[in-house]
Amino acid sequence: MKVLVPVKRVIDYNVKVRVKTDGSGVDLTNVKMSMNPFDEIAVEEAIRLKEGGTASEVIVASIGVQQCQETIRTALAMGADRGIHVKSDDELQPLAVAKMLQAIVAQEGPSLVLLGKQAIDDDANQTGQMLAALLGWPQATFASKLAPADGALNVTREVDGGLQTVWVKLPAIVTVDLRLNEPRYASLPNIMKAKKKPIAASTPEDLGVSAAPRLKTLGVVEPPKRQGGVKVASVEELVDKLKNDARVI
Repeated sequence: MKVLVPVKRVIDYNVKVRVKTDGSGVDLTNVKMSMNPFDEIAVEEAIRLKEGGTASEVIVASIGVQQCQETIRTALAMGADRGIHVKSDDELQPLAVAKMLQAIVAQEGPSLVLLGKQAIDDDANQTGQMLAALLGWPQATFASKLAPADGALNVTREVDGGLQTVWVKLPAIVTVDLRLNEPRYASLPNIMKAKKKPIAASTPEDLGVSAAPRLKTLGVVEPPKRQGGVKVASVEELVDKLKNDARVI
């Protein structure tokens, strides 16, 4: 079984995000970037499937600027076999990414596509679902446990009421959640080996997909600073403040 894992280059989760002075977007100047944490969990799970004999090859794909190759190399150092880089300097939105992944799936023919449930930069949580719709494949989202089952997967997923286990027939799309696993650290020998692993390069035009954004960002602002709490003397005062000050009821 061949597994495809899309990975995204995002601002490192330890970095405090700054908004540009003109409000046109997020300031990326001299900002540390890293692999999206949810995608890192997907890479780890794909490698575990290979180590367990379920998967035969793990392919990592990333779409974006030239520096995305660093993100691919990180996944290769973890244990992925080869990478695919679709270079684009455009602002990438979920539908365009899903269409490019659809083209990559058509070329590579994987039995399973493992994605992070969302990226921590836009928090869209759309690409996996859109890809499943475009391919017409079954999907399981927010996976916290995977169990291969003879041409299928038993996926335990997190829902509002607790845990739900679904059965999906391969080929399938699975988006992973935080509690699925703990990603490994790449060892120095594997980091050196990753430098020799192949990364195929292409463009959205090669895949027959337009990367032009369909949505326009009108402005970006920082969230308001949190106000200090207050003590209330009675339930009536609490209800009054919730209704008239906070206006949440």
